[in-house]
Amino acid sequence: MKPKLPQPEHYSYQLHRKQRTTQIILPMILSALLFVGMIVWISLATFRQDGDVGRWAAISTIWIVIPIMIAGLIVLAILIGLIYLLARALGGLPYYTGIAQDYVYKARGYIVRAADMAASPIIKLDGWLESIKAFLGRMTP
Repeated sequence: MKPKLPQPEHYSYQLHRKQRTTQIILPMILSALLFVGMIVWISLATFRQDGDVGRWAAISTIWIVIPIMIAGLIVLAILIGLIYLLARALGGLPYYTGIAQDYVYKARGYIVRAADMAASPIIKLDGWLESIKAFLGRMTP
């Protein structure tokens, strides 16, 4: 049998439960009822004998397009901001890219030198082994 944890009964907990009901659950239920009521109302207005399906289709299209247009405007504003920042950055970049290019050229020299030093013993050993093979190859008739 699991022990039951005591429920807090202090004022802040009771206030929280009341606020949860009035600020979360009630608005959600009312919104759902309003949404279902609008669906029923629009369906009845559209699909009866003298309903104007074309008008309701246009209204539905408008309600679908509005959030897409708002999101597009936000993306456009971000893109304009990025273009502005890039245009500002291009003024200072040529100097700094030249410095970066110099460092990369220096690093390239060090990297090539280190790679040559690391590969040198293997290349020398391979050369000696090939020389021995060639010498032994001449000795056999």
